[in-house]
Amino acid sequence: MRKEIDARGLACPEPVVLARKALAECGEITVIVNDDTARDNVRRMAEGMGFTVTLDSHGADTSLHIISTGRPARSDSPVYGRSESVPGPTVMVISSDKMGRGNDELGSILMKSFLHTLGEAEAKPDTMIFFNTGVKLAIQGSEVIEDLEALLRAGVKILVCGTCLGYFEAKDKLAAGTVSNMYDITETMLKAGKIVQI
Repeated sequence: MRKEIDARGLACPEPVVLARKALAECGEITVIVNDDTARDNVRRMAEGMGFTVTLDSHGADTSLHIISTGRPARSDSPVYGRSESVPGPTVMVISSDKMGRGNDELGSILMKSFLHTLGEAEAKPDTMIFFNTGVKLAIQGSEVIEDLEALLRAGVKILVCGTCLGYFEAKDKLAAGTVSNMYDITETMLKAGKIVQI
């Protein structure tokens, strides 16, 4: 049975997230988008997972018909393919409440989108370390607390630098994760099989 998803007007990465969830439930879906970026992102995700994608444009809208081919996901896909496993845990280090350099408002939007998408992704880090202004993402009032709580429920360990919380006078405001220290942070990073720095 084909499932239809109306993703028109949804901001990145919601069209991809909705399509990926639907593909986990059934092998044939149609996703309707009205944005070239969303169209390309959904198509790349589906093809990377081994699905066949056909497009049908009508006005400003594009329907992506996605059907399972039974092929495994491409191993060379830089975003959606599975990489070879490395010994040791994967540790993600977040040192800012913004993603990238340049415009701070855009950086905040990107970080929020990244953490939400990470919660929806199949592969997740074993541990996340927040330090410097990155600790602001884990305190009361942060827009990403629900996403961090979802990651905790999925088994991701979240370490938050206590020195940094103290510097920002936020030790009593931690809302997600565990207050940590530089010794634990250093040990965790040295024992990592892979470190991803954001």
